[in-house]
Amino acid sequence: MFALPGSAMDVLENMEGDNVLNLSRMNLETLAALEDMSEEKRKETHQLLLTHNRFTVFPGNAACLSNLLFLDISSNGLAHICDQILGLSKLKTLIAKNNRMDEFSLPKDFGKMNLEVVNFSGNRFEEVPPQLLELQRLKSLSLGGNRLKTIPAEIENLTSLELLYLGGNGIQSIPPELANLPYLSYLGLCDNHIQGLPPQLAQLNSLRSLSLHNNLLTYLPQEILNLVRLQELSLRGNPLVVRFVKDFIYNPPSLLELAGRIVKSRNFQYSRKDMPANLVSYLDSASKCPNPKCAGVYFDSCVRHIKFVDFCGKYRLPLMHYLCSPQCYSPCSSNSQSDCDSDEEFNIPQHRMQKVLLG
Repeated sequence: MFALPGSAMDVLENMEGDNVLNLSRMNLETLAALEDMSEEKRKETHQLLLTHNRFTVFPGNAACLSNLLFLDISSNGLAHICDQILGLSKLKTLIAKNNRMDEFSLPKDFGKMNLEVVNFSGNRFEEVPPQLLELQRLKSLSLGGNRLKTIPAEIENLTSLELLYLGGNGIQSIPPELANLPYLSYLGLCDNHIQGLPPQLAQLNSLRSLSLHNNLLTYLPQEILNLVRLQELSLRGNPLVVRFVKDFIYNPPSLLELAGRIVKSRNFQYSRKDMPANLVSYLDSASKCPNPKCAGVYFDSCVRHIKFVDFCGKYRLPLMHYLCSPQCYSPCSSNSQSDCDSDEEFNIPQHRMQKVLLG
């Protein structure tokens, strides 16, 4: 990739074999110079960079680059994309960040393109244009830093989507239809006004990163623990963390369990000669509390405990601890890693540890 000083014609004449035409920062308003470009060079051009110019309307003659795969027209005054862009039948990536586009800026048949990556962050969209929801091959959609208030239920139509970034908008709620995206692995919802998440999000089996920082979340659905592939959960700037830990329901142990705990914790000997077979089976089913400072056991009643572990200024989250009682642990300081903050305390396998960014 290169850009030589001078006119656009200089760049065209010196274009080399890397198939990238860089016309950024040249104060351009049109692409008239492309008319003088040889047919061979047009076919060889796979990437076109037009950032930081003065385009208010998409330059239609860019459609002569019939093999174009990548187009970046960010940081212009772009307010409208004309129908000529539909001629770029091979275009896979369209980046148009930091412009003046809104939901009326796209051509009617924009949804028929074969785009896989669209980045319209930093524009003026108040709604997600319906044309974007028709891009069947779309894998990455970025609409951060716009003026969105809602996410349409039709987002579920983007069944190939792997990345969805909607940070920096005014979104207040998440439609449950978002959970119908089978390949979604990154979901960015930070810097919005979201107060809660639908439990259906637990169906996002491919989700690896969920960015929720700087919202108004006061709770998370407990179903989120079913996201077994989740590797990073960003929660900083929300008031939910303490409540998330404390809201798990603890059912007190029955008299049977209390008696069983005493038998097991005091190592009383028992056999089928001493009691019915069903009671022997019950006692044999005891689970040892994983807290090394506790010698207790549990049967049916346990505490599901989320533990935040300090790690180099960030946080990692074991998906779940099963403790024998609410008194089995004491809160640890988040400013230092004490004995109770060590990974060894509960012997959680590394692959079950998740990053939780709290600050």
